[in-house]
Amino acid sequence: MWELCCLSRVSFFLLGMELRITQYGEPILREEGKVIETFDDFLRTLVADMIETMYEAEGVGLAAQQIDQALMLCVVDIAGYEELGIDFELDGKRPPLDLIMPMALVNPVLRKLPSEEVKMEEGCLSFPGIRGEVSRPDLIEVNYQDVDGVKHCLVTSGWFARVVQHEYDHLKGILFIDHMETRYLRRMDTKLKRLKRSSRDWLNEQAK
Repeated sequence: MWELCCLSRVSFFLLGMELRITQYGEPILREEGKVIETFDDFLRTLVADMIETMYEAEGVGLAAQQIDQALMLCVVDIAGYEELGIDFELDGKRPPLDLIMPMALVNPVLRKLPSEEVKMEEGCLSFPGIRGEVSRPDLIEVNYQDVDGVKHCLVTSGWFARVVQHEYDHLKGILFIDHMETRYLRRMDTKLKRLKRSSRDWLNEQAK
């Protein structure tokens, strides 16, 4: 079974600073995350660094694959976006949003609940300058652990549900472009190829 101590030595020394966000074309983005079993200061520091990186990039979510780690771990912060539609229950209660954000979801298991499919434009920190419409269920349930290993149940809809689904997809090696209609992908084909080529060049440079 995997444990946090198995993270690479390079990744260890990245802790305590803003992390590099992986880009489309890097293989890590297609890897499914491994279950986290150790809940310690190492994990808490990693989560803090992910949150800082998310803020610096002006994002609302960040998955472990986006900082080059194939783990079942993501962070989100949707405070300030209430106008986009946010409804949720956390462990059967509805605490003020500011009290639970930013939120770290460790080992999440997502279940789509019966609801209408809603189409909305999405972007991704691993796809700079690329946006497109994605259809997702409006209501979900997520069972997860926090950084101390405590189990929680989140039921949410609207923008909150969309952000969580986007990040959960990353943990399964799924990208938001995988949900897009072919006609949208055709429009951004040049941008995607350019980004993929840039990632390939970066990887080749790192391998030298």
